[in-house]
Amino acid sequence: MALEIKVPTLGESVTEATVGQWFKHEGDAVARDEPLVELETDKVTIEVPAPATGKLEKIAVKDGDTVEVGALLAMLAEGEAGKAAPTSSSTMPPKPSEPKAEKADGEAAPAPSVPPAPSAAKLMKEGGIEPSAIAGSGKRGQVLKGDVLEALAGVGDARAEMPAEARPASVPDDAAREERVKMTRLRQTIARRLKQAQDNAAMLTTFNDVDMSAVMDLRKTYRDLFEKKHSVRLGFMGFFVKACVHALREIPAVNAEIDGEDIIYKNYYHIGVAVGTEKGLVVPVVRDAQDLSLADIEKTINDFGRRARDGQLKIEEMQGGTFTISNGGVYGSLLSTPILNAPQSGILGMHRIEERPVVRGGEVVVRPIMYLALSYDHRIVDGREAVTFLVRVKEALEDPQRLLLDL
Repeated sequence: MALEIKVPTLGESVTEATVGQWFKHEGDAVARDEPLVELETDKVTIEVPAPATGKLEKIAVKDGDTVEVGALLAMLAEGEAGKAAPTSSSTMPPKPSEPKAEKADGEAAPAPSVPPAPSAAKLMKEGGIEPSAIAGSGKRGQVLKGDVLEALAGVGDARAEMPAEARPASVPDDAAREERVKMTRLRQTIARRLKQAQDNAAMLTTFNDVDMSAVMDLRKTYRDLFEKKHSVRLGFMGFFVKACVHALREIPAVNAEIDGEDIIYKNYYHIGVAVGTEKGLVVPVVRDAQDLSLADIEKTINDFGRRARDGQLKIEEMQGGTFTISNGGVYGSLLSTPILNAPQSGILGMHRIEERPVVRGGEVVVRPIMYLALSYDHRIVDGREAVTFLVRVKEALEDPQRLLLDL
């Protein structure tokens, strides 16, 4: 029985996707729920699994094609096992004949089931490296560009040890060492939305610093007990989400948005938390953060981070945010001016914590200091409101008891 494999529903307002890569070739035997193809949308990357066990009979679209919801991706012959040679009408290139790596006992090791990433395949071809010679570090053992670069570096070291007369005399020109890769739909969307935010909003950034001593002492005191009870680590993001909700209640303009000639004030607090992944920045949303405990917020953010790295976030989980927090500090950033996540009117930038000399009670002491940045839309948020918002966040973090007492 032949089954049609079609583009699934991709989420609200998302009608098309780009075929990222096929994990199987025509004629391959597949198991039920085994990933067949990767689809890239404006927001997330999803994998389409096999609906049943059988043989992939026909592939209807190629890598890089744009497909709409409901479009035919492939045909699956249910219940048929084994492997047939690809037909001449196959939309995928035939599998290259790869030498099999020999195991210690003489048995041939199986070739990787996932084809190399396009950028990695190009580098391997240019460098004369066989795919079987590289161990992939990607999902399901896929060979990535970084794996090939490391292998090429090893080849370069070996050439450097050759006698001068034995080294290749030709030097590749710059064009041969360049790589042109089409932007993914996610990267195109990120670029478009960030540019739109700059073009459409009157963006301004205000800065402050915060002494993280109180929060760090609180974490140190209750970290083990918190993790034992709630099965999640006590991080910094929960405190920042709580502090931002506290400040947004007092300064509602930062939680609002402009719609034509109207201002929409949001009486709820859906806090977006920017997460960096291999394929770009995504912003899952902690919904109704005002109703969540510190433990609930930490659990939600921890889950988002894990699923973002695995490409398992749903589109609806990244929609509807009213304010965003971006933590560049995890990458070592000292100071930045974050760009608004339109149509929101505010975004808070966190940065790395550094011990700095400060004056307390007339004495110079060393404290763990973090710089904070608030970028805001000056069309709706006045400078006084922006500064007050940032001061309230600072006060809440330097004296966390204020959050409990709603001060």
